[in-house]
Amino acid sequence: MSRPSTGPDPTAIDTSRRPFVLVWEVTQACGLACDHCRADATPARHPDELTTEEGKRLLDEARDFGPGQLVVLSGGDPLARPDLTELVEYGTEQGLRMTLTPSGTSSLTPETVQSLGEAGIRRLALSIDGGSPAAHDSFRGEDGSFDQTVQAARAAREAGVPLQINTTVCAQTADELPAIRDLVADLDAVLWSVFFLVPVGRGRILDPVTPERAERILSWLTEVSEEASFGVKTTEAPHYRRVAIQRRRNSTDAPDADGIGRRLGIIAGNGFAFVSHTGDIYPSGFLPKSAGSVRESSLVERYRESDLFQSLRDPDQFSGKCGVCEFRHVCGGSRSRAYAHTGDPLASDPLCDYVPAEYDGPMPAGRASDD
Repeated sequence: MSRPSTGPDPTAIDTSRRPFVLVWEVTQACGLACDHCRADATPARHPDELTTEEGKRLLDEARDFGPGQLVVLSGGDPLARPDLTELVEYGTEQGLRMTLTPSGTSSLTPETVQSLGEAGIRRLALSIDGGSPAAHDSFRGEDGSFDQTVQAARAAREAGVPLQINTTVCAQTADELPAIRDLVADLDAVLWSVFFLVPVGRGRILDPVTPERAERILSWLTEVSEEASFGVKTTEAPHYRRVAIQRRRNSTDAPDADGIGRRLGIIAGNGFAFVSHTGDIYPSGFLPKSAGSVRESSLVERYRESDLFQSLRDPDQFSGKCGVCEFRHVCGGSRSRAYAHTGDPLASDPLCDYVPAEYDGPMPAGRASDD
């Protein structure tokens, strides 16, 4: 089996030509009913999912972006597809770096993890949203999910598959973060990916943290990143990079990669692309504005040339605070959250607490206009 030894240098990737991260939502089927689920997942698979052959054609296109393209198979629960191992093997044979985000269910057995490792999976990303079984299982809506996830994490270590832990940040989970950090270390994870809630799917019913609290959490995460044995990255909170730059007073010292070489500062449409279970091409799974379908269009052409993707790669088109912020080219704000709140993916990210000197407009939530 052909397996790329290393990926491309992340600092050399031209994100106008290729995404660093390509996510394919292989299914929306899942046995869990997580409070934050972007996909509104249900137990049954959608009848119009991309077929095995269509999926292989998609992976062929992903290869056309360039050597060592990183592909994340997500869901729903990817294990709901019986052809998952076949797809992993095929992508690996094409020279893609195949990674996986399965759900913590009874289907994620040590034998399954071993099989996926043998098929070529380069990383297993598991979600932990509480530092205890009770906290995690309550958030995930399934008793036993915590124990199954931890079992799978240990199986990944036994199989030699690098482990990533994903955590959702919202009002319900914020106090759990220190305990989750300790668990990430105990499980020998290589990366902690901390996702700040975007109100899409079932996540619309959850309460986000305030901008001020998000700022404190991001500052704390920079401290964690300096001390931990694992890497730290944020999802839908690119102002983590701005916080790190301000903290260290030297942009060259800011964190610039995670354990798989992924650059920070990547946002929806700029270094990131998403293909839905039915083939729609989105800038992100949290920004469901379509630029076409892989059944009708070239994924490579749509990423490089569509008006939607091109606008997201031009921070000078952003409006509000993000449009005048001196950090817009290294941060860019969450385009997904801007879209969820305003319907405009170029609007300002309402979670960011920073107020640029040149900005004269509405203040972030909780801030007085004369601050």
